[in-house]
Amino acid sequence: MHGDIVPGAPLWRGLRIGVLGGSFNPAHAGHAYVSELALARLGLDAVWWLVSPQNPLKPAAGMADLRERLAAARALASHPRIVVSDLERRLGTRYTADTLAALRRRWPATTFIWLMGADNLAQIPAWQRWSQIFNTTVIAAFARKPYDSNALAGRAAQRFRRARLVPGRARSLGLAAPPAWVFLPVRHHPESASAIRARHGGGGGPETAREVRSTS
Repeated sequence: MHGDIVPGAPLWRGLRIGVLGGSFNPAHAGHAYVSELALARLGLDAVWWLVSPQNPLKPAAGMADLRERLAAARALASHPRIVVSDLERRLGTRYTADTLAALRRRWPATTFIWLMGADNLAQIPAWQRWSQIFNTTVIAAFARKPYDSNALAGRAAQRFRRARLVPGRARSLGLAAPPAWVFLPVRHHPESASAIRARHGGGGGPETAREVRSTS
């Protein structure tokens, strides 16, 4: 399945696709680890890495060129069912809620599952129309130290606590109607983009949310 994603292409019709969005600045082994876990634990047909042109909450300084980030991600994504794309750039979407809505319009018969770490589960109330994301797309969140406790006690997890599936039902997530989400307490992977940048003198600040703050 390697190659780019053509909007609306019938290849993806009726499949179960995990969507992992972010800056991938840079892509690292932790991204691959979570993606391969998602393929197995959620029964996915493929995982799409959507490399964003520019994260709205991250400064442009220290952000590698999109072409460089795409090339590095494609070199890392060796699994045949992981597809790396600049689809957000071509769709013209900036926020996750808009990207997911665009995916549903172009592939109405395809099931999309938003993938994220515990850090983003904790931060998602800062995203544009974050409750809309929960109400329209099923979500799988993966444990990521040291964020797990804050994520599960946070605003999003508490607001949608009745929509949470137990980990044993993770493979049925794609059959559920939103809102539905699962938290998977997987083994911690030590790598992070901020640690890589720090090692290379590119700044080691923590990863932040993808979106501009919203009150929704």
